[in-house]
Amino acid sequence: MARIEVPVQLRWSDMDAYAHVNNVEMLRLLEEARIEVFWRHPDAPDGTPADGGRPTAVLDAGPGALTSTLVARQEIQYVRPLPYRRAPVVIELWIGHLGGASLDVCYEVRDAPTSTPGATVYAKAITTIVLVDTATGAPRRLTADERAVWEPYLEEPVVMRRRA
Repeated sequence: MARIEVPVQLRWSDMDAYAHVNNVEMLRLLEEARIEVFWRHPDAPDGTPADGGRPTAVLDAGPGALTSTLVARQEIQYVRPLPYRRAPVVIELWIGHLGGASLDVCYEVRDAPTSTPGATVYAKAITTIVLVDTATGAPRRLTADERAVWEPYLEEPVVMRRRA
């Protein structure tokens, strides 16, 4: 199966008093990657696709969209502190589960792509997203087109360490 790698630039304000990326900011980095990968963005005035031509960007969740996307659950495991760095971190995304009206987005935050020997993993996470009909507020089922686009990125969910 396939995974999607998104470089995300850290901001100076992401760092906390301990000189590493704050836990709340880590969730924002995941959100930035998720939005880039799954949400359609308006094209630039010159016609250049704002979503970078990502085939997975099929959700229109902007103002006036027919579908809203709600975070139903998030779980994150911090593997090691992520210090501020000028080079972007690489957030690797895949889908761990496609439900009737929801999907689980899985992530690994790394210092380099998976193909790089010795790449360091800083965090692992899962976000459950529910698709909601904006007019009714009720969950809506994934369409056949959405499933077809996302199924190539479906694989086993990220494994979190559990306490005994």
